[in-house]
Amino acid sequence: MKTDASKKPLDGIKVVEFGQNLAGPYCGLILAFLGAEVVKVERPEGDDARKWGPPFLEGDALGFIALNRGKKSITCDLADKTQRDALVERIGKADIFLHNLRADVPAKFGIDGPALTKRFPQLIYADLGAFGHKGPWKERPGYEPIIQAVAGLFSVNGDPSGPESRIGVSIIDLSTGMWTAIGILAALAKRHATGLGSLVNTSLFESGLMWASNHVAGYSVTGKMPARQGSGHPSLTPYQAFRCTDGLLMVCPGNDRLWRKFADVLGHPEWPDEARFRRNADRMVQRDVLLPMIEAIMEKESRAHWSAKLDAAGVPHGPMNSIPQVMDLAQVAALGMFSRPYDGSAAQFHGLPVSIDGERAGHDGKAPRIGEHNGKA
Repeated sequence: MKTDASKKPLDGIKVVEFGQNLAGPYCGLILAFLGAEVVKVERPEGDDARKWGPPFLEGDALGFIALNRGKKSITCDLADKTQRDALVERIGKADIFLHNLRADVPAKFGIDGPALTKRFPQLIYADLGAFGHKGPWKERPGYEPIIQAVAGLFSVNGDPSGPESRIGVSIIDLSTGMWTAIGILAALAKRHATGLGSLVNTSLFESGLMWASNHVAGYSVTGKMPARQGSGHPSLTPYQAFRCTDGLLMVCPGNDRLWRKFADVLGHPEWPDEARFRRNADRMVQRDVLLPMIEAIMEKESRAHWSAKLDAAGVPHGPMNSIPQVMDLAQVAALGMFSRPYDGSAAQFHGLPVSIDGERAGHDGKAPRIGEHNGKA
């Protein structure tokens, strides 16, 4: 049987997204970029993220645009019974209802998971919360930096000589959107087998705990607080950035074989044969001795000098780039991750970091205006 090569994986799937800020809209974006029809429901005043700027483009913040391209927008005042009933009717005709509303809102207006999945047995209902769907904090609100703080991520991030630091990207929001999309895709597979929908629960806090899980495992065994590493790693040495004459170069010889190659590049092939530097466990004990020895060598030459030698030896490495330097990379251009969907604007927006049959998941759609598709979608 011939297949339509242009057909996307989620073509024909209908999604109603009552998403706001980052996490919910990012989940909706993933589904839209995979081919689903996503109708974004907004309060009459619109998603708060529309105002999270500058910079702005055509009246909306760039962050909002980045996570809402290719969707339709309708408005709904949940306090208005007529509008609420119309929303429920729309949800009943959809495959997926996705939201990250405040925890007490869905039940208050009769759009909670138990109510809607009972009424619509085939519906996949995805509830993306702040601290989880059960427990003493289940109704507590939360934003990205609060979750990073409460989940312990601040405590393990930053240079050990400075203060604790927030991770500089919204890793909690975006990863929770990803986990929710994964849960939805699993529920679609289950529905294909059973004919029944599912209630999918995710939360920002659970994502934070997942990111902290390796540190939790270490603490559970050692009883010691994990130290902040700067650019380094708590379990590998050497595995960090080293200063060169023109900036920092990350070098990551992730096993003893690569360590031997790195030592050769540094002009010290004898180091891996010394008992104190032979195995990674030995080097971890001696890291305060070894790391300054490496930096004293590397800081005498440029990044390009060391990069050529490390490339020849097959040692993984890369320069510590600024955003402008990232966008100048030929590899970025080759991958085609970014596009300019707004004519006359230099603003670049991402596709998904996945390609299917050689085609990147994503498209050049624009973000909708508030209520642009009222009465149309």
